[in-house]
Amino acid sequence: MIRGVQIDLISAERLDRLTSMEKIRLILDDVMEGNIVVLEKGLAPDEQSKLIEITMREITPDGFSGIEMETYPVKDTPDGFFSRLFGGKRSETRLTVIGPANQLKTIKKEKDLISAWVSSR
Repeated sequence: MIRGVQIDLISAERLDRLTSMEKIRLILDDVMEGNIVVLEKGLAPDEQSKLIEITMREITPDGFSGIEMETYPVKDTPDGFFSRLFGGKRSETRLTVIGPANQLKTIKKEKDLISAWVSSR
């Protein structure tokens, strides 16, 4: 039997095919199994809020302890004022790392680096 931590890397393409609730359920189910989830494209702010809200309902005293989530800061992609005004590319969340709160601890977060400590189950 292989021991360690499973890391699921989920592509932006796969996330784009899912509804908000399907994304949240996919992430939460994986994390509740003790897996670390890495999203190529982060969640929208309302999806992040809903994920946290649902997570809080799932926490149990002797079981699931919640999630730890880190996302690179939002990257603004418009070239200037007119691009923003007339609907140019909008800000998107970027790579996101999500895991069980008792296994994943963020050590360092910068604009282009997330360092995390992951313990085995």
